[in-house]
Amino acid sequence: MPLWGTEDTLEGKPKIHGRSFLTSPQTPGQVDPRTGIYATTAGWVQAGVGRSGKNAMPEILVAIRGLSTRSAAAEGFGGTAMAQANITSFNWNITTFDKSAGGTLSVTANFNEAVDVTGTPKLVVTNGNQGSGSGRGPHNLTYASGTGTNRLTFTLAIAAANAATNAGDILVVGANSIAQVGGSTIVDDVGGGNAVITNSAGIGTATGSITVVA
Repeated sequence: MPLWGTEDTLEGKPKIHGRSFLTSPQTPGQVDPRTGIYATTAGWVQAGVGRSGKNAMPEILVAIRGLSTRSAAAEGFGGTAMAQANITSFNWNITTFDKSAGGTLSVTANFNEAVDVTGTPKLVVTNGNQGSGSGRGPHNLTYASGTGTNRLTFTLAIAAANAATNAGDILVVGANSIAQVGGSTIVDDVGGGNAVITNSAGIGTATGSITVVA
């Protein structure tokens, strides 16, 4: 199998060793390290490590001119060509949530290309008990960081002992979880077209679920 392709699939992304720069966000769920690789006009890149300010440039893994602007049919792996930025996976940035202590729900949406954000989009996390008349959930996480990269993080702080959750609640990222509310936008970093923000439930390798404890 080739070491890389030009399609919007994990198989099309360069094969890399180790866990790349994604080590810390990879629990729980063991996110495939290739989710941190995205397409630019220069080729396949990942965020630069140990750099800041004017040196905060992505690291080019494979140089393929015009990769992120490809609009032709996919080749090689039978995937989707790189016509527009879209969601490839989600990962939780916490392993559990303690009702008595409170804390912050945090989820990252991984895109196949860098995207730019304006305003404050939201990401909806469903609660397995929200239909039981308990009034718990869904939980609206607001955009926190990531514009200009392929990883957008959404968060929601919940106070200790808040009635929003109870022990045993199962929190999950469902289908079509991101909404561009209040005029907010998520657009392709290259070309500025609207990113595709629809997603199927359980997309990616680390959507998983979080169980609330007492």
